[in-house]
Amino acid sequence: MTWFGPGTLGYEIWIARGVLLNGLLITLSTSALIIAFGAIFGLLAGLCLIYAPWPVRWLLRVYVDVVRGLPVLVLLFFCYYGSALIGMDVSPYVAGVIALAAFCTAHTAEVTRGAFGSIPQAQTDAAKAIGLGFWGRLLHALGPQALRRMLPPWINTAVEMVKGTTLLSLIGVVDLLLATRQAISRNYMVLEFYGAVLVVYILICLAVSRLGALAERRLDYIRY
Repeated sequence: MTWFGPGTLGYEIWIARGVLLNGLLITLSTSALIIAFGAIFGLLAGLCLIYAPWPVRWLLRVYVDVVRGLPVLVLLFFCYYGSALIGMDVSPYVAGVIALAAFCTAHTAEVTRGAFGSIPQAQTDAAKAIGLGFWGRLLHALGPQALRRMLPPWINTAVEMVKGTTLLSLIGVVDLLLATRQAISRNYMVLEFYGAVLVVYILICLAVSRLGALAERRLDYIRY
């Protein structure tokens, strides 16, 4: 059987390698940006949900509940098409990153709030008893314990964000999925190409999950 010749999957992938590779790079870059922004701003928002003054907590509570209750696709369309209504010229790539990062931030904020809220009050009292200030308690006493609790749900959120990048194709971002559809429009190898891209997405998600599992093992020594 010929695996690499005219009309075969290997041959067609090689012919479309340029657009497929560019699509893969777009998928990886958007995933990295979304996860990074979501982690940073979600962590800050989660801490503010616990320790900030009540007006800030109330505003963030509204934001987290509203964004978590919205379908990702609705949020994506709102960021992309809504930006034009206020006179902003936002590219599909930027709009997609903003929408998915906002969604990731809301989920990470709730994960952070739950992780810090699950730590017994005795741990805070013990940190105060040895003279640690607010930031000292966060960095040396509460933070490591909360991080161990946050990792499993946060890794799950990161994997969901990788899969969520496929929605960017709906606003014209040439990610891996749209690049695959463009290649299929030329060779009509629907099942073969979608099967190949399925394997790629599985490998990306498995890599994120394995990195998360490795981080969990590194933090397994943290107990209270």
